[in-house]
Amino acid sequence: MQAPRECHLQSTLRILEYVKVAPGKGLIFQKNGHLRVKAYSDASYADDKGDHKSTSSFCTFVGGNLVSWKSKKQYVVSRCSAEAEYRSMTSTTCELKWLRALMMDLGEVYNYPLPMFCDNKAAIYISKNPVFHERTKHIEVDCHFIREEILRNKFALPSSLLIKSWLTSSPSQYPPCFFIFATSWA
Repeated sequence: MQAPRECHLQSTLRILEYVKVAPGKGLIFQKNGHLRVKAYSDASYADDKGDHKSTSSFCTFVGGNLVSWKSKKQYVVSRCSAEAEYRSMTSTTCELKWLRALMMDLGEVYNYPLPMFCDNKAAIYISKNPVFHERTKHIEVDCHFIREEILRNKFALPSSLLIKSWLTSSPSQYPPCFFIFATSWA
């Protein structure tokens, strides 16, 4: 990096904190007999005390194995937690679209909507409801493409499983088998 800043140092320290509390962990891929894709989306609303921006996070699984994850500060300040979650769902939808295309290139065709799990009922309702309301006018138009994908039956938002907000929590609160970094870089 040409101009590292304090935020880069903080990110590095967060990764090192996780590696310290989880020595010897690594990514484990198992053959589960299927290649079903699913994604989990989460956001922490206004968690940055300096600029009050939210953090979007997602992780995707293929065949029960973690294949991609991301956690990134949102570029705008969200006015409510539903908006922050909706923006996170938008990032997750982009990742699912890419993953669907990659799997098609590898010969795996999905003729069903790919499930994306989210823990915010308001964000799920906004994405399933085709009617725009006064309350959702402040959400940018480019975020509404997730609704089009759901209406085209490319993705689904099952409400049977809501996830805990550990996607944006500190590394010491991660479940033992999640977000595992390799400790040796061969």
